[in-house]
Amino acid sequence: LDPSIDRSAADSGDRALRGGEQTNMADAEQPKKRTFRKYSYRGIDLDKLLDMSNQELMELFRARQRRKFSRGIKRKPIALLKKLRKAKRETAYGEKPEAVKTHLRNMVIVPEMIGSVVGVYNGKQYINVEIKPEMIGHYLAEFSITYKPIKHGRAGMAGKGAFLPF
Repeated sequence: LDPSIDRSAADSGDRALRGGEQTNMADAEQPKKRTFRKYSYRGIDLDKLLDMSNQELMELFRARQRRKFSRGIKRKPIALLKKLRKAKRETAYGEKPEAVKTHLRNMVIVPEMIGSVVGVYNGKQYINVEIKPEMIGHYLAEFSITYKPIKHGRAGMAGKGAFLPF
């Protein structure tokens, strides 16, 4: 190091850099406003989806769901929708509605069902599913698994767990 170099100038430059970092840190510490992404299904926002008729909605769905709607909406799905409407009506603002139990695993989720809680039967019990906007166009069955996923044991434990010699 050369003692003839003026250190005071280098130190002041250093301090200026650190000072600039501190102002940037202060900006970053301020809480940012959270903006929620507005949900849209196939380019159409949720408010418009709720106002659509079944025919218009059917045209947005995939082929299998379109076929199901074109063959007519049967009595049981209509009854489920009525029960969901009733459960929504009877709840206070800001609370989750009472779960409506159903065996209709093949029911297509429509925008009207959003915010409802459906107890979907999986063959043994009812699994509560809260309907969210991302679920539109899917079947209720997709959110109620019918089997218990297996957890494999350690390798090499094949025949040793069942019988222990005395």
